[in-house]
Amino acid sequence: MPPGADKRIIFVGMIVLLADQLTKLIVVRNLRMGDEYVLLDGFFRFVHWGNTGAAWSLFRGNNHVLTIVAIVAVIVLFMMRRHFGAETRLGQFALGLMFGGIVGNIIDRVRFNHVVDFIYFYVYRRSGAEVGFPAFNIADSGICVGVGLLFVLSWQMESAAPSGRVESESGTGSEAADSKPTSDE
Repeated sequence: MPPGADKRIIFVGMIVLLADQLTKLIVVRNLRMGDEYVLLDGFFRFVHWGNTGAAWSLFRGNNHVLTIVAIVAVIVLFMMRRHFGAETRLGQFALGLMFGGIVGNIIDRVRFNHVVDFIYFYVYRRSGAEVGFPAFNIADSGICVGVGLLFVLSWQMESAAPSGRVESESGTGSEAADSKPTSDE
């Protein structure tokens, strides 16, 4: 890994962690659990909701198990960071976003026994019923954007890799040596 890679990952992670914890502190101090503050009616509210599950409240009620899973994930991701593009600036940025997000949600799980979610987008149907995207926070955003960037990085690395074709002496392309012969051969 290039010099300074780990410092960049930690720097980005700390920015995400600080932004996450600061925004959650503002929410916890200004909204009681379950309260909502409408910013754009029919589109966006700040809320103070607790999530004891994972994304979209999957595995709700398993806060302690998910805390352990998250701690293990941070450790494994850190140990395997070289396999996730940590040699590139994009990979370092992505990993920093993910580390900051995961640690931010771990802090919530330990401190509050749930993750504090406060960003809520929604719309009204013609019938007047509300349809909303699950509430989330800065940490969740960091994790999702980081994972998305790792997908982009893997596609970039895949497209930059050799195509698996070799040139023959006559200059025409032939399949690589590890390909399987067909029945016509």
